[in-house]
Amino acid sequence: MGKKRIVVKIGSSSLTNDGGEIDQKKLEDHVSAIATLRNEGHEVLLVSSGAVAAGFRGLGYPTRPTTLKGKQAAAAVGQGLLMRNYYEQLNLFGILPAQVLLTRSDFSNRVRYQNAYSTLVELLDRGILPIINENDTVSVEELTFGDNDMLSALVSGLVHADELIILTDINGIYDCNPRTNPFAKRWDHLDDIKEEILIAAEGSGSKVGTGGMRSKILAAKTALTLGVPSFVGQGIGPLKLSTILAGNGDGTYIVSQQLYSINTKRQWIAFHSEVAGRIFIDPGAEDALLFNGKSLLSAGVYGVEGNFQKGDVVEVFGSGSMLGKGEVSCSSEEIKVSIANRGIDRKKFGEIIHRDKWVKI
Repeated sequence: MGKKRIVVKIGSSSLTNDGGEIDQKKLEDHVSAIATLRNEGHEVLLVSSGAVAAGFRGLGYPTRPTTLKGKQAAAAVGQGLLMRNYYEQLNLFGILPAQVLLTRSDFSNRVRYQNAYSTLVELLDRGILPIINENDTVSVEELTFGDNDMLSALVSGLVHADELIILTDINGIYDCNPRTNPFAKRWDHLDDIKEEILIAAEGSGSKVGTGGMRSKILAAKTALTLGVPSFVGQGIGPLKLSTILAGNGDGTYIVSQQLYSINTKRQWIAFHSEVAGRIFIDPGAEDALLFNGKSLLSAGVYGVEGNFQKGDVVEVFGSGSMLGKGEVSCSSEEIKVSIANRGIDRKKFGEIIHRDKWVKI
């Protein structure tokens, strides 16, 4: 097995005890498995929950807080506790961790998105273990990832990981809730995430985490779209991650036969950019974009919606449906002028979206 880049996601239920505090035995187990993976030559990035779960007791909350201010205060207390525990355990293996806190706006802003990528790659190049969490203390409710499952999927795409491993307290994805139905059947392998799989996962969450099995399946689906295969399940001992990586894990593998990686620029356009408007194109331009690998030229554009500037991202519509998204080379006003003067000057503002800045949805 060659060197791989692995993103490991550990949820609150896999890190804390029933009282909400960090469980030292669980932590030791995770850290020993990460150390084993690194000793085998793999690069590892850890997306770890647990800050809110570790901090809410110190604030006097009897259970995990449900309000935004309560969660943020608990995270402010718990994040330091979480990192201190990781540092102490990783130090036993000679591993230096680095805390990386991200918000949704770090992904939606193009410059910060690129900076996040550069920082993570630099840490890996220097042998550091990035420990990534959402910056709950400053996140605005409508600009969160929802849970760290989705954050782990987006990080796996950002760093072009070879695999995403989501550790949880259930050994895989079932056709119904195995906690309430003893006849539940596990899927060992999935090549796609269909709606019935999401429906079957409803209602299977823990008391200390924000997401249940549905959020993990959605994360795996997102990772698959980004070209990253996933594993959802559990394991025990220092060899658990190596066993999972070898294909023998206790859980479900989500792998498509048609996986392909999306470069960082196109990932940002497809998943994180804010859409500034719409462009409507004719069948000839649609064929050129979808099947011939061509750029979108002004000659194929017949309509514009919204006000946008050069460098903004827009949705592109063909025969009744959205085809994809792209970064425009000119403003909406310039395109309108080009359409109006098409019979006079067909070359003006010829390229609307370059093929390298286009993503099919």
